Amino acid sequence: MEAEALYSFKATECDEISFHKGDILKVMNMDEDPNWYTAELSGRKGFVPKNYINVRSHPWFVGRISRLAAESRLRPLESGAFLIRESESTPGEFSVSVSYGDHVQHFKVLKDRLRRYFIWDEVFLSLNQLVEFYRNNSIAKETTVFLREPESLLARPRHAQALHNFTPPHVSQLRFLRGDFIALLDCSDAHCWKGRCRGRVGVFPPEYVQPVYQ
Repeated sequence: MEAEALYSFKATECDEISFHKGDILKVMNMDEDPNWYTAELSGRKGFVPKNYINVRSHPWFVGRISRLAAESRLRPLESGAFLIRESESTPGEFSVSVSYGDHVQHFKVLKDRLRRYFIWDEVFLSLNQLVEFYRNNSIAKETTVFLREPESLLARPRHAQALHNFTPPHVSQLRFLRGDFIALLDCSDAHCWKGRCRGRVGVFPPEYVQPVYQ
């Protein structure tokens, strides 16, 4: 995920990184601290204050969901429909999951020694650049597949079905059981959705649910 610096920041601790207003940072982790994100800039990695940056959200970036959850979302969609997800086991690494029409293919996004992203030979400074390139160039070698965003991914779903039980640690979060249907009230934050279930309203992590596009 990319973010633009709204203000300049000078690090005061060894685990923080400095940046200037207008810099584009790579956000690596948004879950460690409510006030700080882990980010990378010019090969340096560390904490940055979340209120100093503006995270650029995209409908194709879905955060840390499983391989099976990605396949469930993409399998009904046309060839080229895609999403980018964080690695379940290695924070800061990503995979591109792409519908081939009859199955879903997963491409691991690699990094070179300069921290640039690549899948094949072409290298990119950001995931945004990678996506834009493969909109017009086939991401697959054995067949021609261009990345595309179907209307169902661009549209905000109204409902979701729980993939797992969610027992939250805070009263502001929404408790639900696997199989429950949730009315979605706010999906503007890629890492925290708001919904209604069993008469209660609260927030929850979107990787626990499967959106229903109907």
